[in-house]
Formats: sequence, structure tokens, C-alpha cells
Amino acid sequence: MPTFNEMDPSVTLADQLAEDGGPVVLINTFVVPPADLDRFMAAWATDAAVMKRQPGFVSAQLHRGIAGSGVFLNHAVWESVAHFRTAFANPEFRARLGDYPESATVSPHLFRPMAVPGICVA
Repeated sequence: MPTFNEMDPSVTLADQLAEDGGPVVLINTFVVPPADLDRFMAAWATDAAVMKRQPGFVSAQLHRGIAGSGVFLNHAVWESVAHFRTAFANPEFRARLGDYPESATVSPHLFRPMAVPGICVA
């Protein structure tokens, strides 16, 4: 199982899961040593397939840092915090966490879209 690190220690993932409303975007960063990249990719693909079947899942996209970086970013959209909370507690998903290399670190955090006049809409 990977090591979980809070992206913002003052607002934990548990704090965020207690919220309501939506939609929300999960930003999940992973740091993976080069020797474990294949194991990470296999685990993420299986994990993503489980999440994709859950109610409220909208989309996901995995990104990798350039120039041989071992940093990955998962951008997943959910209809609501409640949907993500239920999916995150799903026994099939929880059982799959052990597939990730122990050397990996993961930092999940939930976000909401923001409007910036003249730039983007929420």
C-alpha cells in the first residue's frame, strides 16, 4: 500500500469527505520510484476501472511529469462529494490499494471549480 500524505495538512481528506455538494474534482498526486513504475501503472489502471463503475463518476485523466519524472497527477471529476465518499469507501477499491507499490506516496485532495471573470467559469 502506498503512503498517504495530506496535500493540505490543515484540511485533511477526512475533513473534505465530511462536506456535501458538488461537483468536485479529485486531484491526486503520486510520486513513484522508477523501479516501481510498471507496478504503479497496473495498479492505477485497475483502481481507475473500479472507480469508473461507481455512481457519480464523470471522468478521469492521468498525467505524468515530463523528462522522466516519477510524479503522476490524476484528475477525476465526480458529481458530488457524497458520490466520491461512497466510492472511496467501496470494499473493492479499498482492497486494491494493496496493489500499489509501498514505495509510492499519494496525496489526494478535493477541489471545486472556481469562476474568474474573463478567464474561466465554475
